[in-house]
Amino acid sequence: MHGLEKPLPPSFFFFDPDQRIPADHPLREIKNLIDPILEDMSEFFDTLYAESGRPSIPPEQLLRALVLQALHTIRSERLLMEHIDLHLAYRWFVGLSADEPVWDTTVFSKNRDRLVGQDVSQRFFEEIRKIIDQHDLASNEHFSVDGTQLEAWASLKSFQLKGEDDQSESRSGDDPGNPSVDFRGQKRCNDTHASKTDPESRLYRKGAGKEAKLSYLGNILTENRNGLVMQAKACIVSGTAERETALALVGQEREWQEAEVKLMTLGGDRGYDVAAFTETLREQHVTPHVAQRQDRSSSVDGRTTRHPGYGISQRKRKRVEEVFGWGKTIGLLRKLVYRGEKLVNWFFILRMGIYNLIRIRKLLRGTVTA
Repeated sequence: MHGLEKPLPPSFFFFDPDQRIPADHPLREIKNLIDPILEDMSEFFDTLYAESGRPSIPPEQLLRALVLQALHTIRSERLLMEHIDLHLAYRWFVGLSADEPVWDTTVFSKNRDRLVGQDVSQRFFEEIRKIIDQHDLASNEHFSVDGTQLEAWASLKSFQLKGEDDQSESRSGDDPGNPSVDFRGQKRCNDTHASKTDPESRLYRKGAGKEAKLSYLGNILTENRNGLVMQAKACIVSGTAERETALALVGQEREWQEAEVKLMTLGGDRGYDVAAFTETLREQHVTPHVAQRQDRSSSVDGRTTRHPGYGISQRKRKRVEEVFGWGKTIGLLRKLVYRGEKLVNWFFILRMGIYNLIRIRKLLRGTVTA
């Protein structure tokens, strides 16, 4: 006999969401790492809000939601609100009860902007760094540096002559909302053109023969033991931006370690094999373990390359690509959805901190050998 499906009647019952999440669930392990960090940051959050007025979204919940977005590759904040509304584990992770309404997307974005105006992502990153130091998970002497292209949230159609509102002579009238643009025969460069959508983005290509795109540059300093990110910064691209930012990241690392004359090594690709860069590193007591250029004389000679440590650094520096690989396939960094250097840098640092959380979770479980 064919059984008939009965509609679900309204139900009212009590349950503990914490008991519904498995003990070995990855979100539980991440939450156990994040909660003490957010508790330590509570006093800092208090300084960001007035004592009167309507309560806002708790910044702790907002940050957990942003972490959740990166962990599960949820492309937009509107879609993030839908996922939190439907998924019990997501509600539990963020800190919402089963019947509590999820925030409106516009309200969430405005509250997020309040945190962007402060140095919240950098503080969050530094609190994660304290966990790394506490458990001695990173090398404090051997590092690698690299930069990656972050495609801006702007199209080449928006890349127009500076000072002109519309290039009507190069546009056809077939579709005013999305006109066809003919760039044939035009010389387009950052000196004469700028994006109308994201003026701080720059036309850039990472290597010879590759397509030029409106982009930013994401830079990281990793340690060579477990590939954890020690320092991070996104910046406006230029011909020297990678090397200039690398020096800045090395300086930040020295400030963090409170060591001025401690010897360090720094691995990097051929793009860092520039005399001015390597000489500056040596003045800062950092040995440049950068790959040697073959098209011209190298600034790194046999006095450096003859040591076994140089070969080790060359092998270890490739782990930087693991960070960028995660960032672009999982962490929503392949195509940015934010505009402006400040906002891009805020989210880049946040995503690098989230990558460290994932690595820390595995290292503390012993699934990765140090």
